[in-house]
Amino acid sequence: MNPLRELKLDQLKQRTSMKWRYYPEDVLPVWVAEMDVPLAEPVARAITDAVALGDTGYPAGTAYAEALAAFGRERWGWEPAVERTAIVPDVMMGVVEMFRLVSARDAPVVVNCPVYPPFYQFVESLGRTVVEAPLSSSWRIDFPVLEQAFDRAGRGAVYLLCSPHNPTGTVHTAAELAAVAELADRYGVRVVVDEIHAPLVASGVRFVPYLSVSGNALSLMSASKAWNLAGLKAALAIAGPEAAEDLARLPEEVGHGPSHVGILAHTAAFRDGGEWLDAVLTGLDENRRLLADLLASELPDVGYSPGQGTYLAWLDCRALGLGESPAKEFLRRGRVAVNCGIPFGSGGEGFVRMNLATSPEIITEAVERMASACNGTSS
Repeated sequence: MNPLRELKLDQLKQRTSMKWRYYPEDVLPVWVAEMDVPLAEPVARAITDAVALGDTGYPAGTAYAEALAAFGRERWGWEPAVERTAIVPDVMMGVVEMFRLVSARDAPVVVNCPVYPPFYQFVESLGRTVVEAPLSSSWRIDFPVLEQAFDRAGRGAVYLLCSPHNPTGTVHTAAELAAVAELADRYGVRVVVDEIHAPLVASGVRFVPYLSVSGNALSLMSASKAWNLAGLKAALAIAGPEAAEDLARLPEEVGHGPSHVGILAHTAAFRDGGEWLDAVLTGLDENRRLLADLLASELPDVGYSPGQGTYLAWLDCRALGLGESPAKEFLRRGRVAVNCGIPFGSGGEGFVRMNLATSPEIITEAVERMASACNGTSS
């Protein structure tokens, strides 16, 4: 059974989360990173068992880290050392805490734009400067550009790496990550890696954990994206061997932020949710092919290269004549919500991000609505 096909539109509209309540009811939402799936049965069971027991207190133990270690060993041929992990509230809050551990308060942060908008929002809220290192035209790390950014940022800066990359879906290779590590060491830049999309890769693609090529970095992981657990806050910070002392300085109170029930859910996902995840991955492969076919038929001027990872599609709409923010026109004329590319930083103008973690029927209707917007008609 494909979890992406299980829920119908009328069921999804009963949800009260951001994806389904932010816009008016007549808008079809294919934007924010929520999946249109029922919970994986092992995850649902872990939650309901906890509720039945009244097990809703403070978190304790290392079961979450142990589950991730076993998952990493099976899926990636790499496992984090449980003793070099710490529980944090979520990935982005964990990123902020890692910045505090490895850099001065005003240290710049290098990012590969276009990139997940909170990379900018969280960095700027800390009073820090973002130094952009744009990806290449094929959405891969441009190493001469990255070296220039490291040089501008200076020794003591931080490189916030998105792996797999959101929104482009690029999955960095082992050689690319090793080159990042060498460059960071040479320029005295510390690396913090957002690996929240790590379990979500296309068929035939291998995810490479950054800590498998560098011991002097910090990674953030969770089951949030792959098992649709954004509302159950819990993530893991992981240190390489050379960064263990950094992570050891994490204030104890940070570990009080995650939800105990969230930790139980994430643990169950990594420990027992593999079969469900494989069904989702197969469905996402199908959805990427479907989107490519639909765009070729309905919107041939839209540029789209199916991503190697994530469940997000990065669409080049610059040839449609809808201006720098085509998302606004898709919403106004077609009543379909996609993410505007501009908040993703330099290079996002004229692009939109579309969420493919939904049914083929919803993807089809979304593209039809986008096409109607280009025709100047209302869906």
